[in-house]
Amino acid sequence: MNQSDLLFLAVFLILLSTLTVFIVQFVRSRRRGGGEGGGRAGWWEGPWDDDDRTR
Repeated sequence: MNQSDLLFLAVFLILLSTLTVFIVQFVRSRRRGGGEGGGRAGWWEGPWDDDDRTR
C-alpha cells in the first residue's frame, strides 16, 4: 500500500462516516417529529413559512 492508497482510504472513510452521520440525524429528526410538527419548522421550511402558522 503506497501513500496515495492510504490517502484514498482515509478520504473514503471520512466521507462515509460523514454521510452516515447525516443519514442518522435525518432519520432521527423525522422520527422525532412524528407528523405533529412539534412547534418547530422543519429544515426544508424557510422563515417565510412561519408567517402562516401565526394566523
